Amino acid sequence: MALQTRVRLAKLDAPKVHGLDHDTLIRIYRTMFLSRRLDDREIQLKRQNKIYFQISSAGHEAVCAAMGLLLRPGVDWIYPYYRDRALCLMLGLTPLETLLAAVGAKDDPSSGGRQMPSHWGQPKLNIVSKSSCTGTQFVQAAGAAEATLYYEGRPKALAQAKKAPLGEYVHHERDEIVYVSGGDGATSEGEFWESLNVACGKKLPLLYLVEDNGYAISVPVEVQTAGGSISKLVHSFPGLHVAECDGTDPIESYSVSKDAVQYCRERRGPALIHAHVTRPYSHSLSDDEKLYKSAEEREEEARRDPISKFALFLVREGVLDQKQIERLEAEIDDEVREAADQALTAEEPSIDSVRMNVYSPDVDPTSAAFEAEPKLHGAPKTMVEMVALTLADEMARDERITVFGEDVADASREDHLKHVKGKGGVFKATAGLQRKYGADRVFNTPLAEASIVGRAIGMATRGLKPVAEIQFFDYIWPAMMQIRDELCVMRWRSNGAFKGPVVLRVPIGGYLTGGGVYHSQSGESIFTHCPGLRVVMPSTALDVAGLLRTAIRCDDPVMFLEHKHLYRQPYNRAENPGPDFTIPFGKSRMVREGSDLSIITYGAVVHRAEVAAAQLEREGVSVEIIDLRSLSPYDWEAIAATVRKTHRIIVAYEDMLSWGYGAEIAARIADELFEELDAPVRRVAAMDTFCAYQPKLEDVILPQTSHITAAVKQLLEY
Repeated sequence: MALQTRVRLAKLDAPKVHGLDHDTLIRIYRTMFLSRRLDDREIQLKRQNKIYFQISSAGHEAVCAAMGLLLRPGVDWIYPYYRDRALCLMLGLTPLETLLAAVGAKDDPSSGGRQMPSHWGQPKLNIVSKSSCTGTQFVQAAGAAEATLYYEGRPKALAQAKKAPLGEYVHHERDEIVYVSGGDGATSEGEFWESLNVACGKKLPLLYLVEDNGYAISVPVEVQTAGGSISKLVHSFPGLHVAECDGTDPIESYSVSKDAVQYCRERRGPALIHAHVTRPYSHSLSDDEKLYKSAEEREEEARRDPISKFALFLVREGVLDQKQIERLEAEIDDEVREAADQALTAEEPSIDSVRMNVYSPDVDPTSAAFEAEPKLHGAPKTMVEMVALTLADEMARDERITVFGEDVADASREDHLKHVKGKGGVFKATAGLQRKYGADRVFNTPLAEASIVGRAIGMATRGLKPVAEIQFFDYIWPAMMQIRDELCVMRWRSNGAFKGPVVLRVPIGGYLTGGGVYHSQSGESIFTHCPGLRVVMPSTALDVAGLLRTAIRCDDPVMFLEHKHLYRQPYNRAENPGPDFTIPFGKSRMVREGSDLSIITYGAVVHRAEVAAAQLEREGVSVEIIDLRSLSPYDWEAIAATVRKTHRIIVAYEDMLSWGYGAEIAARIADELFEELDAPVRRVAAMDTFCAYQPKLEDVILPQTSHITAAVKQLLEY
């Protein structure tokens, strides 16, 4: 329950304490008490059913307020977690703004009513939008810190970022740092350790604050953390400044934090502060700590309460007397009451606003602006060669672009480049880029997919244009949280204040005659099901050039799926279309016209459909083929036109038949164009199993030309 703290102590006098002047000490206490009172008011409002959720910062106020004195709003970059209310207040967030979030008001600066309260976000203060996910912020903060170092060496990139959409929020100062915080429970997440690995390896100016209140909801720290101390576990990380403090003591917290901040500002590497705090309230109002905390433990926490402890300290040191504290607390109570009254009458977001900021309002990759004619020249190139060529062109045009992932560099040990040809990706899709543009723009990462995507998000938030590679689609799943809950939703959840225009290049698919279960997966429908994410899958080298260039130039996150089987096929090669060739998303390609039946397809199945159509043509059957190439958005107009033309439809795709991408196309045709159909919509796809290593088994599992031919004949007989 809420603690109504009142301190009654005698008056003493002292002008200065521990290097902090009188006004600063009062400011610390004021911020701490204001944070607690806002928690108390939110709890009251929740019990009155006037807000919908509450999670408090109680017990964390001291270290957060102290840290807020050392960080510079609008200069340093802040990745807070939901108990950092005092920090955000110290940086400039107002009581009204925090309560606007609690009521879900239209003018809530964090999200416009889209996120729970205490999910801080304020672009003018460089407070980056926080999600509910535990630990995802750590790798994003690492990416943001990488952007800090990148801008220091590449002023042109900074100038280009400032001209891009949301460029008014792109800032860089030479001694800026990045702050990231989390509870002790969040350090159990893999992203925490992945971020430390990167931060220490690259000596990033990244400051970690671990606010250890002893519990992750009901799980105590000794269960979360081996040995019960995260600071002991991380001491061996090279170059990491590690310090512990009593996080309920703002003076000690300030001293320890000051050293850590300075360490980062001097570019000596990352720092981690392990602050021991308390959690006098339950995890949230959906939790009851009495179910797992003993009365004795709760009483001990009350004795360590930072509010009452610091009030006692101020009186003993003569900074304030009892009456001054009471006047200050009364003033804060009035301020909170007034802010609450304003928040409760604030305008709610309109129902129509829910579709806003799912995608960029500034750049429409489906528009005619991305229609361009190719200016073909040179020898024909394969798909994989066209990937490298297009990336090289775009990197020359835009210095914000960074390319990274596992094995994408020519050689991480640059001195070896004098003696070796260089790797450039397991498929050679990025060959030569490091040699041409430098190791700060093209580099290898640790084998950690969540870290790759999370770092890309942090870079994109800072205005860079990361093109990250996940080496095989089969191994994308460790990054699923970063993709679905962070990358896709960043713009929407922040109500357009932040964005993540990352390009994720992902080799996908089977037909490898030996790829087996873990190098042949499809699964594109899982990502087309993610609002905010564009998904494209070209089947020709020309489409690779046009769609990849659009992906890089658009302002949304894009998953660019490159079918491995198609990388070096002779039948889909194309000449260089020139550095300005783009193709709009959501615009399909007419592969061949026909009159008897239509096949809607994409990826490696396109060529199989072509072969089937050629065979059927010799038998007098005219088949039309549509290559969607853009899966989200997709070309519904072209689909509708071909349905009205042939009245018989097959949707062919490589992924498993059930619950797949083709099911949505088939369902929409049946729903909206039923009267145009002369037969049921038929799907041709893989079996509902996994792709086998043995080629004969793979041939049976994946859709083949013979399967398509048989389906066409059956449908024509209907």
